[in-house]
Amino acid sequence: MTVIGLDDTDSRTRGMCTTYLATQLSKAIKQAEGSITRQLLIRLNPAIEFKTRGNAAVAIHTDFDATTAFEIAQDLIEEYAEMSDVNTSPGVVVSPESPDAIPEMISQFSFKAIRERVSIERASELASTAGYAQQGWDGGRGRIGALAAIGAWTGLDSWTFEQIAYREFDRCGTPRSIDTSSVFAAAEQGYPQTWDTVDREATETVCVPAAPGPILFGIRGDSIAATTTVADAIESEPVVRRTVFYTNQGTDQHLRDGQIGALEENKAYRVGGEVHTAPSTGPGGHVTFEIIDNRRNSAPFTCIAFEPTKRFRDHVRLLRVGDRLTVCGEVSAGSIKLEKFALEDRIESVITTPNCPECSRSMKSAGRQQGYRCRRCKTREPGKVTVPIERDIEPGWYEVPPQARRHIAKPLVRGGFNGEIHPSR
Repeated sequence: MTVIGLDDTDSRTRGMCTTYLATQLSKAIKQAEGSITRQLLIRLNPAIEFKTRGNAAVAIHTDFDATTAFEIAQDLIEEYAEMSDVNTSPGVVVSPESPDAIPEMISQFSFKAIRERVSIERASELASTAGYAQQGWDGGRGRIGALAAIGAWTGLDSWTFEQIAYREFDRCGTPRSIDTSSVFAAAEQGYPQTWDTVDREATETVCVPAAPGPILFGIRGDSIAATTTVADAIESEPVVRRTVFYTNQGTDQHLRDGQIGALEENKAYRVGGEVHTAPSTGPGGHVTFEIIDNRRNSAPFTCIAFEPTKRFRDHVRLLRVGDRLTVCGEVSAGSIKLEKFALEDRIESVITTPNCPECSRSMKSAGRQQGYRCRRCKTREPGKVTVPIERDIEPGWYEVPPQARRHIAKPLVRGGFNGEIHPSR
């Protein structure tokens, strides 16, 4: 068996897609009488500044000769990779081992690449130690993702699927011709086994990319059968081929448990805390608030719901000081970029200045330690009172909408969360 890893062949501005190159490589292997067992699409740490457009690497599991596969992969990268983009830095790594026999050091590297920052030097060193063929172009940063994709099969324990439809290559750069109504109908039929196909409230076809590349659409789901049913129902321009990838999309594998006061930049966390300052909307429409951990006497830490998260911000604005939360997101520039949160214990009352029982006006202080009085009615109260409040937000989990969700982030509808869920569709 042979495992081929590829990464960083695309461009944010010029398009292309590493998954397309993988399909071309798979096609070449089949034409040479090899067979493909499976293909993987692995999303890496979304907090890395040098990430590719979707920060994904691919791996191909095949029975083809490793040396010949490496040579074909080199040729295809030189043919298809967007080398003219200064930010494109392709890499290929090839293992002559079975996917199930990948060394633990490579599997551990895969998991680390999803959660942390790893270097080209470390990736190259590990590949050399394992005896893998490797090559990089323009710095070869793609070797990081390529090696991570090789180790993913044994390094990860949760899989979803994406079925990608590719258009005719000479159509790249032209508007995609897809019947939008068929996409929404197919999405409704496939939900919740398939997810993030559309954003119903924003009336956006999330499965159709905006970049000028060869992908026509991609359907994500919990099974190959579910993605096939939805893909079959979409009416569009000619589809050259459809390829199923095993992926770690929709898994939250980038998140780790953390504590306020011990959070590191460019890592993503689940963090418990209490709302310390009321949410406020600032310039650009971003909503911010602070959380603290009173049990550890932590300093306040800022949480941000950015404007592109759209209606998610409405849930954030309903939070009140004292609410207990679990927040999830990437730490960047000293704050957490919210992906989802759980309202675990909400404030049901507030302590406030009493109102006069006669005229209902707010009473005034009668002086130090003398309680409150109504100057008009001469009524008195000994101190502040506890008043129940109405809340417009229920306990449970809330998430950004499909149009704003990161590929690796787990949609609430997939389950496995403690407490009620309020999925965004």
